[in-house]
Amino acid sequence: MKINSKKIINALFLVFIILMIYPPTKVYFIRLVSFAPSEIENKAQKEIGNYQWSLKGLNAPDINFEKVKGKVVFINFWATWCPPCIAEMPSIQKLYDTYKEKITFLFISNEKWEVINKFYKEKGYDLPTYHSVNQIPSKLEATSIPTTYIINQSGKIVVAKQGAANWNSKSVKRMLDKLLAGK
Repeated sequence: MKINSKKIINALFLVFIILMIYPPTKVYFIRLVSFAPSEIENKAQKEIGNYQWSLKGLNAPDINFEKVKGKVVFINFWATWCPPCIAEMPSIQKLYDTYKEKITFLFISNEKWEVINKFYKEKGYDLPTYHSVNQIPSKLEATSIPTTYIINQSGKIVVAKQGAANWNSKSVKRMLDKLLAGK
């Protein structure tokens, strides 16, 4: 029996499409293609400017964004239903475990705490998560999720990444170490 190569290609394409619709497979694929984010050039870095932002802690104390002035801050906007968000979470948890004493981590979601808590328990995550109480500073407004910002001690956005990334990479750690050293 002769198999037509066009039929094989079509069948493989169909299998690929079906697998991409299935969320766990989609998450795995996104992890495979996620790269470390790059730092914004100095002259293109924008200052936050507005620190008038209150956050309600879901599993962490409430925080006024004013309190993070002068610190390195990692902000991630995410949701439990978002495959790219889920894909980057293992690398974020590892980064958090390494830098939680040196960097302020803020994970922002608009989902109910019960949903987030269940997700964290299932996956073994313990990331400090918040709801925004008031308007997010305009320089930090996310148009899609995941969106992650890294802010230096001077209040400049040095990383603005939309989409999944490998946050536990050597290049990210080098950048964070450099920021912590004030460079």
